[in-house]
Amino acid sequence: METSKIEHYGDELFDALVARRPVPPLTTREPGITIEDAYAIQLRMIARRLERGETIVGKKIGVTSKVVMDMLKVDQPDFGQMTSGMVFNEGEPVDTAQLIAPKAEAEVAFMLKHDLCGPGVTAADVLRATDCVMPCFEIVDSRIEDWKIRIQDTVADNASCGVLTLGGVRRSPRDLDLALAGMVLEKNGEVISTSTGASVQGSPVNAVAWLANTLGRLGITLKAGEIILSGSQSPLVPVKSGDNLTCSVGGLGTTSVRFI
Repeated sequence: METSKIEHYGDELFDALVARRPVPPLTTREPGITIEDAYAIQLRMIARRLERGETIVGKKIGVTSKVVMDMLKVDQPDFGQMTSGMVFNEGEPVDTAQLIAPKAEAEVAFMLKHDLCGPGVTAADVLRATDCVMPCFEIVDSRIEDWKIRIQDTVADNASCGVLTLGGVRRSPRDLDLALAGMVLEKNGEVISTSTGASVQGSPVNAVAWLANTLGRLGITLKAGEIILSGSQSPLVPVKSGDNLTCSVGGLGTTSVRFI
């Protein structure tokens, strides 16, 4: 794809983010768009966010479940970049008016104390490099109309990043088996889903290793101090003003998020 088009679509998605006004799917307008094109568009969109003073605070893994992979007709996850403008403190309400079509998902976040530079990163390397893990909510949002996305659309749209909240207990991943740790997600007091970490690439640790290796091949390192979202362990839950979500993870306690 020509540089001018990459810049055009990256700017369009940034403008959609700011105006909270979705745009038609890129894949319907550019049938030949590749994954590589989509990541280039993502980088342009992120560059626009950095221009307004935001900083990179971490990375996220998306499309980790088989259901979503089948829906998008892909055989591997994708990734996006998280900026300082996306982070909410636990207890801080999330204003749905600042989003377009938010959906929440519960997962485990990793905070790194050492760099991870692939390829060749193993699960053991991830455990050594991680300072702590904690439960979190990612509130995904799509700048693509009606969530009519293919893999290229969501990649270009920064893996449908919205905002995130961190909470619960911070523990070393070496002190518990994240593959077996159970997760319960509740919405307005009703249980929505139950799962274990094994639902994410066999373990959230494996998902982070995949990300480090994938980014390493692109010359990108996961940096010490960054937050890495390891992929959803719950279904996507549409949310609106007045909703309350709670996520409990075995060994990591509980975190919650309130929408206004």
